[in-house]
Amino acid sequence: MQTPIKEPESSSMTHEEEEEMLHDISKLQEQVQQISRAQKLTEAKINGVESKINGMESKINCMEAKMDDFKIDLKRDMADLKTAMAYLKRDLTNFLQKILTNGEKVVKETHDVNKINVNHDSIDSNVGLKIHHIPKIDMRKFDGKDPTTWIL
Repeated sequence: MQTPIKEPESSSMTHEEEEEMLHDISKLQEQVQQISRAQKLTEAKINGVESKINGMESKINCMEAKMDDFKIDLKRDMADLKTAMAYLKRDLTNFLQKILTNGEKVVKETHDVNKINVNHDSIDSNVGLKIHHIPKIDMRKFDGKDPTTWIL
Protein backbone atom coordinates (compact mmCIF):
# COMPACT_ATOMS: atom_id res chain seq x y z
CA MET A 1 0.00 0.00 0.00
CA GLN A 2 1.10 3.32 -0.88
CA THR A 3 0.07 6.49 0.64
CA PRO A 4 -1.37 8.84 -1.73
CA ILE A 5 0.79 11.85 -2.51
CA LYS A 6 -0.72 14.96 -1.43
CA GLU A 7 -0.33 17.97 -3.51
CA PRO A 8 1.31 20.82 -1.74
CA GLU A 9 -1.10 23.10 -0.18
CA SER A 10 -1.27 26.37 -1.82
CA SER A 11 -0.37 29.25 0.37
CA SER A 12 -3.20 30.75 2.09
CA MET A 13 -1.83 34.24 1.33
CA THR A 14 -3.11 36.33 -1.36
CA HIS A 15 -0.96 38.12 -3.86
CA GLU A 16 -1.53 41.47 -2.13
CA GLU A 17 -0.47 40.04 1.21
CA GLU A 18 2.71 38.65 -0.32
CA GLU A 19 3.55 42.04 -1.83
CA GLU A 20 2.91 43.73 1.49
CA MET A 21 5.18 41.22 3.24
CA LEU A 22 7.91 41.75 0.66
CA HIS A 23 7.54 45.50 1.10
CA ASP A 24 7.87 45.13 4.89
CA ILE A 25 10.92 42.93 4.44
CA SER A 26 12.58 45.49 2.16
CA LYS A 27 11.86 48.22 4.74
CA LEU A 28 13.46 46.10 7.45
CA GLN A 29 16.47 45.50 5.22
CA GLU A 30 16.83 49.26 4.66
CA GLN A 31 16.61 49.89 8.40
CA VAL A 32 19.27 47.25 9.06
CA GLN A 33 21.52 48.87 6.44
CA GLN A 34 20.98 52.33 8.00
CA ILE A 35 21.81 50.94 11.43
CA SER A 36 24.89 49.26 10.01
CA ARG A 37 26.02 52.53 8.36
CA ALA A 38 25.38 54.43 11.61
CA GLN A 39 27.45 51.88 13.54
CA LYS A 40 30.29 52.16 11.05
CA LEU A 41 30.16 55.97 11.26
CA THR A 42 30.12 55.81 15.05
CA GLU A 43 33.07 53.42 15.03
CA ALA A 44 34.96 55.75 12.70
CA LYS A 45 34.25 58.70 15.00
CA ILE A 46 35.34 56.68 18.04
CA ASN A 47 38.53 55.70 16.24
CA GLY A 48 39.14 59.35 15.36
CA VAL A 49 38.61 60.42 18.97
CA GLU A 50 40.86 57.63 20.19
CA SER A 51 43.60 58.71 17.80
CA LYS A 52 43.25 62.30 19.00
CA ILE A 53 43.46 61.12 22.60
CA ASN A 54 46.57 59.11 21.76
CA GLY A 55 48.07 62.19 20.10
CA MET A 56 47.28 64.31 23.13
CA GLU A 57 48.77 61.72 25.45
CA SER A 58 51.97 61.70 23.42
CA LYS A 59 52.08 65.51 23.52
CA ILE A 60 51.55 65.43 27.29
CA ASN A 61 54.35 62.88 27.66
CA CYS A 62 56.59 65.07 25.52
CA MET A 63 55.76 68.14 27.63
CA GLU A 64 56.44 66.19 30.83
CA ALA A 65 59.83 65.18 29.45
CA LYS A 66 60.56 68.81 28.56
CA MET A 67 59.53 69.90 32.07
CA ASP A 68 61.84 67.30 33.58
CA ASP A 69 64.68 68.58 31.38
CA PHE A 70 63.82 72.15 32.38
CA LYS A 71 63.93 71.23 36.08
CA ILE A 72 67.33 69.59 35.63
CA ASP A 73 68.65 72.63 33.73
CA LEU A 74 67.24 74.96 36.38
CA LYS A 75 68.89 73.01 39.19
CA ARG A 76 72.20 73.06 37.31
CA ASP A 77 71.90 76.80 36.64
CA MET A 78 71.07 77.49 40.30
CA ALA A 79 74.13 75.50 41.39
CA ASP A 80 76.27 77.46 38.91
CA LEU A 81 74.80 80.72 40.21
CA LYS A 82 75.54 79.76 43.82
CA THR A 83 79.12 78.95 42.83
CA ALA A 84 79.48 82.24 40.96
CA MET A 85 78.05 84.15 43.94
CA ALA A 86 80.52 82.44 46.27
CA TYR A 87 83.41 83.47 43.98
CA LEU A 88 82.05 87.01 43.76
CA LYS A 89 81.71 87.22 47.54
CA ARG A 90 85.28 85.94 48.01
CA ASP A 91 86.68 88.38 45.44
CA LEU A 92 84.75 91.32 46.89
CA THR A 93 85.94 90.45 50.39
CA ASN A 94 89.54 90.30 49.17
CA PHE A 95 89.14 93.62 47.36
CA LEU A 96 87.69 95.35 50.43
CA GLN A 97 90.45 93.93 52.64
CA LYS A 98 93.09 95.31 50.28
CA ILE A 99 91.48 98.75 50.31
CA LEU A 100 91.08 98.80 54.08
CA THR A 101 94.65 97.58 54.71
CA ASN A 102 96.05 100.32 52.46
CA GLY A 103 94.58 102.91 54.79
CA GLU A 104 92.01 104.28 52.36
CA LYS A 105 88.62 105.08 53.74
CA VAL A 106 85.72 103.50 51.95
CA VAL A 107 83.10 105.84 53.41
CA LYS A 108 83.77 109.46 54.30
CA GLU A 109 81.66 111.10 56.95
CA THR A 110 80.96 114.81 56.67
CA HIS A 111 79.81 117.02 59.45
CA ASP A 112 79.16 120.17 57.51
CA VAL A 113 77.13 122.62 59.61
CA ASN A 114 75.81 124.45 56.53
CA LYS A 115 74.38 121.25 55.08
CA ILE A 116 72.65 120.44 58.35
CA ASN A 117 71.15 123.94 58.49
CA VAL A 118 69.99 123.71 54.89
CA ASN A 119 68.31 120.41 55.62
CA HIS A 120 66.52 121.85 58.67
CA ASP A 121 65.46 124.91 56.69
CA SER A 122 63.98 122.76 53.95
CA ILE A 123 62.16 120.67 56.54
CA ASP A 124 60.83 123.75 58.29
CA SER A 125 59.68 125.27 55.01
CA ASN A 126 57.63 122.20 54.20
CA VAL A 127 55.80 122.24 57.54
CA GLY A 128 53.14 124.71 58.57
CA LEU A 129 50.66 126.94 56.81
CA LYS A 130 51.33 127.99 53.27
CA ILE A 131 49.83 131.50 53.11
CA HIS A 132 51.60 133.78 50.71
CA HIS A 133 50.16 137.21 50.05
CA ILE A 134 50.50 138.42 46.50
CA PRO A 135 49.60 142.09 46.01
CA LYS A 136 46.88 142.85 43.54
CA ILE A 137 48.16 144.24 40.27
CA ASP A 138 46.23 146.91 38.48
CA MET A 139 45.67 145.59 34.99
CA ARG A 140 44.34 147.76 32.20
CA LYS A 141 41.55 146.60 29.98
CA PHE A 142 42.94 145.65 26.62
CA ASP A 143 40.91 146.96 23.72
CA GLY A 144 43.73 147.05 21.17
CA LYS A 145 43.60 150.83 20.62
CA ASP A 146 45.84 152.10 23.42
CA PRO A 147 49.57 151.76 22.48
CA THR A 148 50.66 151.83 26.14
CA THR A 149 48.75 148.63 26.84
CA TRP A 150 50.53 147.01 23.93
CA ILE A 151 53.91 147.88 25.41
CA LEU A 152 53.09 146.95 28.99
